[in-house]
Amino acid sequence: MDWNKTKTIFIIVFSILNVFLYSLYINRSLETQNMQVMGKTSTEESLKLENIVVKELPHVNKDSAFVSAKALIFTDEQLKSLENQKTNVLNGTELHSKMKTPVTVRNAKGDYEFTEFLSRYILHGGEYILWEVNEEEQQALFFQQVKDTPIYFNQKAMLKLDWNEEGEVINYEQHMLEKFVTFNHKKDLLSPIDALGSLFSRGHLKQDSKVINMKLGYSTLVQFTETQVFAPTWSVHVELKDGKIENYFINAIEGKVIEFQLEKKEEDIE
Repeated sequence: MDWNKTKTIFIIVFSILNVFLYSLYINRSLETQNMQVMGKTSTEESLKLENIVVKELPHVNKDSAFVSAKALIFTDEQLKSLENQKTNVLNGTELHSKMKTPVTVRNAKGDYEFTEFLSRYILHGGEYILWEVNEEEQQALFFQQVKDTPIYFNQKAMLKLDWNEEGEVINYEQHMLEKFVTFNHKKDLLSPIDALGSLFSRGHLKQDSKVINMKLGYSTLVQFTETQVFAPTWSVHVELKDGKIENYFINAIEGKVIEFQLEKKEEDIE
């Protein structure tokens, strides 16, 4: 391990992060002032007036931290351990695999069950959590977790499964992060009610909607060639009056609403 190179990378990361933290401090101070005007009770009353129901607010430890990690380089030894697959790795970090024999993930009731497939066919499959099942595109999206906390929509920490009409997985694409480091512990994590207040004040929470789930995870704050830094982030699931589900993400330090854009790729394994 080249310790001098690693040390230099972290010094650069922390230096740039300090600039980000100062910016976040200024923005958060302004956000706090706005929330003080609105008030915690006022937030709850405002939601009630708009008939916005909050199912349950999560309990969270206010002590939060930033996390850094590096992209995992897939090795030949790891690839050889994969059962029933033909693999191809791009740039060392992007694993494409085609199942030699498709594997069923849909049960007799028509529901999808992925636990056994992840455990048997995916490297470190237990580190991923299901985010979405898209039956129309026949694809499932998973996020990698760090200490049971998901990393939202980071291209280097995602797993995508594709299946056929029979509900059998035919191929998948995997990215993974490693060497996680926690640093810069904070004491000012945005509370769940303040996160909802931030959404409401920006007009994102619609009348007669229902907040069905809130979960703390991470989103990308700084991205370098070798190292990425993640900030605590609230994920908020909202059910509209017509039953449609909307998802919102809020930086849990700054209070800023985050919009993710996924890269679109079309790559086949022969």
